[in-house]
Amino acid sequence: MNFEQLWNTVLSWLSTEGIKIVIAIVVLIISFQLINWLSRTFKKWCIKKDFDLTLGKILRHTMRIGLKCLVVVSLLGYLGIDTAGIAALVASLGVAIGLAVQGSLGNFAGGILIILLRPLRIGDFIEAQGVSGVVEDITIFYTYITTGDNKSICVPNGALANGNIINYSKKDIRRVDLTFSISYNEDFTRAQKAILEVCAANDKILTEPGITCRMVAHSESTIDIVTRVWTKNADYWSVYFDMLEQVKAKFDAEKIEIPFKQIDVHMDKQQ
Repeated sequence: MNFEQLWNTVLSWLSTEGIKIVIAIVVLIISFQLINWLSRTFKKWCIKKDFDLTLGKILRHTMRIGLKCLVVVSLLGYLGIDTAGIAALVASLGVAIGLAVQGSLGNFAGGILIILLRPLRIGDFIEAQGVSGVVEDITIFYTYITTGDNKSICVPNGALANGNIINYSKKDIRRVDLTFSISYNEDFTRAQKAILEVCAANDKILTEPGITCRMVAHSESTIDIVTRVWTKNADYWSVYFDMLEQVKAKFDAEKIEIPFKQIDVHMDKQQ
């Protein structure tokens, strides 16, 4: 084959298959841009309609990946590539990979359970698998949690779905439990009144379901008073720290003794 024949062959290929490849590339780029636009539009719709953030994110990712895969498979068929053979190859690889990554399949199943049963959502403060923090993202395999000291922890969904989950954000209000101690020499009624006055002065403490302030224990050197108040979830830590600080200041102002551990040593004089 001389150069002229080679050149004619190249031109013939470019005029047929080459044009199809160019068209496929253009369609691929336009389709991917359109799919990304649809994904962003869906995200804005979820925000506008106050749609569930967790479910919306999962649906958006699934839609974007699924549509892009559909476009790629369609274009391969357009170019004359046998997609049936590719599908069989992908299925075979899927079986092999599935046997190799059984733990990941467990995480996948756990992700499905979390999405369907909704024990937690993005933005919730949870405690699970020995860690606690705010749920930043939920994917099909892992859940990402940011701790109070700003560490990002990746928790497998399999373990998360099969373990205990404490969701502190599920309810609108929370109870703050505190214990204050006074000396045996102090008047319990006076200390109880001082604590209740502090509670009444704090506008973040809810009057319903009510306030509990009762003697809970006779300890070795103290009378312990348990105090339970209710507040909005967002105000929990503010009320917790305010109560500790304000009750201490109230006890100081009322001259109510807060005892500390001490040991009395008696020595017998030997004759």
